[in-house]
Amino acid sequence: MGHRDGGTADAERVARYHAALDGAPLPAATAARLAAIDAMPPVLDAADLAHWDEHGFVIVRAAIDPALVHDTAALVWRIVGATPDDPDSWYGKSHNGIMVQHFQSAQQDTIRRAARIHKAFAQLWGTTDLWMNTDRLGFNPPARGDWNFAGQPLHWDDSLIRPIPFGTQGILYLTDTAAEQGALRLIPGFHHRLDAWLDSLGDRDPRLVDLTAQAVPIAANAGDLIIWRSELPHGATTNHGRAPRLVQYMAMYPPTPIVERDWL
Repeated sequence: MGHRDGGTADAERVARYHAALDGAPLPAATAARLAAIDAMPPVLDAADLAHWDEHGFVIVRAAIDPALVHDTAALVWRIVGATPDDPDSWYGKSHNGIMVQHFQSAQQDTIRRAARIHKAFAQLWGTTDLWMNTDRLGFNPPARGDWNFAGQPLHWDDSLIRPIPFGTQGILYLTDTAAEQGALRLIPGFHHRLDAWLDSLGDRDPRLVDLTAQAVPIAANAGDLIIWRSELPHGATTNHGRAPRLVQYMAMYPPTPIVERDWL
């Protein structure tokens, strides 16, 4: 949780954590920050919310400032030891597939505190009282003869034991990302038919059913945030473009107790 801003944000987070454990009112700093986000104009308009209801995902355009996009992308390049103008450098360091195991930096923390991002999640959850997780970065270079990320199988990150609680996930593109450039893919609208689909499987393992043909890659621009419902099967794709895809992963969730669930 080590913020690089002199500890103020850490102190607020610790106070908020203890308040949640004790059932006490929010700390004054947290309450003021959430009130300011409540008072913001909507980030998602009626068309965005209708798209969310129908398809289960939404693109938050220009979720962060372009300068922060640039600085965070530069951080990813430094961590993987590569430069945009030297394609051979893109493949010189192992980074756990496309995941870059770097969780804390001034840039990442600033993004996590972005009011525009918080407001978008708040509109989808119906509350501003949300926590941001601490997730990693991503670097997906184009496939070539000696290196190939074959893409992730479509998957869910939560249990499919029903009832499946509402949840959201997000990915912030740090580069303009075309459909063929390793874009996130998902199955739009699957949350509407997940129950019926699970009922139709009998004893089959839902995680072994190939749904690839139904998946759609989601292209977006640098600084755009894609938020999707956790019920949607999703995964990264092979990069057939000419430049790497750089991202930051994130999710927000309410401060409710975590209930252990069986896994399916």
